[in-house]
Amino acid sequence: MEYRIEHDSMGEVKVPADKYWAAQTERSHENFLIGVGIETMPREITHAFGILKKAAAIANHNLKPEKMTDKKLAAISEACDEVIAGKLNDHFPLVVWQTGSGTQSNMNANEVIANRGNEIAGEKLLHPNDDINMSQSSNDTFPTAMHISAVLAIEDKLFPAIDTLVDTFKRLEAENDDVVKSGRTHLQDATPIKFSQEISGWRSSLEKDKEMLKLALPELKQLALGGTAVGTGLNTPKGFDKEVAKAVSELTGKDFITAPNKFHALTSKDELVFAHGALKALAADMMKIANDVRWLASGPRDGLGEIFIPENEPGSSIMPGKVNPTQCEQVTMVAVQVMGNDVAVGMAASQGNFELNVFMPVCIYNFLQSARLLAESIVSFNKNCAIGIKANREKMHHNLHNSLMLVTALNPYIGYENAAKTAKKAFKEGISLKEACVALGFLTEEKFDEVFHPEQMV
Repeated sequence: MEYRIEHDSMGEVKVPADKYWAAQTERSHENFLIGVGIETMPREITHAFGILKKAAAIANHNLKPEKMTDKKLAAISEACDEVIAGKLNDHFPLVVWQTGSGTQSNMNANEVIANRGNEIAGEKLLHPNDDINMSQSSNDTFPTAMHISAVLAIEDKLFPAIDTLVDTFKRLEAENDDVVKSGRTHLQDATPIKFSQEISGWRSSLEKDKEMLKLALPELKQLALGGTAVGTGLNTPKGFDKEVAKAVSELTGKDFITAPNKFHALTSKDELVFAHGALKALAADMMKIANDVRWLASGPRDGLGEIFIPENEPGSSIMPGKVNPTQCEQVTMVAVQVMGNDVAVGMAASQGNFELNVFMPVCIYNFLQSARLLAESIVSFNKNCAIGIKANREKMHHNLHNSLMLVTALNPYIGYENAAKTAKKAFKEGISLKEACVALGFLTEEKFDEVFHPEQMV
């Protein structure tokens, strides 16, 4: 491998000749050999850095054009556009397990954009610190990248996934509005319910989860940029914070604003904790939905068997013909991961000592993993399972009329205690509710038929 010599305030460093990063990135690359190639800083953060560095250059150009010249802005903007498009991902090698402020990832962005910008300009025009990092600090850029990436992940990836599954459930509700089945509570038979009503519970849960995530967005759209090292805004021109938030908004199409209190923005991560709580709520609901689906589809002969789901792949290496509810299983595993991530996000957010939180990389790594996994999991579940759900109407009808809890319909006519005696006699002797009720002398056959209509109990 060929190398070139780069330098920083600590001296000279050998850097791979074909990479745009420089000395500080290389030092981190060598000093933190932890999860290399596996737990790289999320690409959503790289993308966000491209956005915020371009926005910072635009703001600096507006406020102090004598330092951020037209020529510099043009080179930085073109290099940032390549970062945003993911064209330079190979030049961002650093792992999550680095300095807790994300300083080295900020410098990685500064060095890559400077070197690529110089290549575009055809001259040594840009300096990583003086130009790309102008009016900034790692301490306000990394929190800003966290918020930008979180908003984009929720609005552009997770919301469309939720909407797709909600639409599927709406269709299934309409298709199954005439299907009445046995309800279940405590995993025991309960009074009847329409299948469409059961599905509506799934749909409503997802809709409420989306609303809770929406509640978190305004706080996530407040940016730390402009606070620099400790929140005072040292070395920034007046109005930079508002200008840079405006530029980020224009670049993303989202309504970002500057954080009203930069001291809070640098040290607290409560907005991410709050938002991740909504992600955990979504995970909990997806766990419930997936479990309901696999319970209802259990069988094919010795389970509930009340619905059919798509058969996607063989389920066993030893049992021929076995097919498993694998999409439900991936959903439940993702839910477990998100619930674990919630602990990590909360613990990381608790470490805002004095003027800076220094657990930011692990905080956003877990947050973005949760948002990404949920979005992809929901899309997969919808595509490979939910859209193919079909009611086993015959089995639902059989289970409904076999349920002893239909006896609840008799309460107004024979009373709770007599209804309980009827159910126990029917169960003990293996006879129908009608036979038990008539045998006990509580109702005649004619009166029983007059008042007993399971399909009307919904």
